[in-house]
Amino acid sequence: MNSVPISHVGIAVKDLDQAIAAYASLLGRSGPDLIEDVPEQKVKVAMFSGAQPEDGGRVELLMGVAEDSPISKFVDRRGEGLHHLCVYVDDIEAKLGDLKAAGVRLIDEVPRIGAGGCRIAFVHPGGSHGVLIELEERRKPV
Repeated sequence: MNSVPISHVGIAVKDLDQAIAAYASLLGRSGPDLIEDVPEQKVKVAMFSGAQPEDGGRVELLMGVAEDSPISKFVDRRGEGLHHLCVYVDDIEAKLGDLKAAGVRLIDEVPRIGAGGCRIAFVHPGGSHGVLIELEERRKPV
């Protein structure tokens, strides 16, 4: 049986430094493996990876860096907490095409670049029983 290809869980936070300290303690880590600004999405992220980052199971902390950032708006409306679930896909264009053909409501019909330079796209929560789903194209071995 194949496992669910979970890349990461995204958690929206107000203060990234406070969240990093809390999650480092919770996860028994000295700190995140990556801290990065993603200007296109108006966020700053911190990523805690598992033993094998390419296997997924990561925790992504997201803080909006502008009032009109989707993360800032989310935190203002709902408070801090679970923002999205990200799953790996092998071919993001094909997956988006399949979902669109099946009538699933999409936020992105074409991929964009996310943290770490990954190609991503979002499925609207209305298309996934109330949960925002991020699709991340699995990196191909070089």
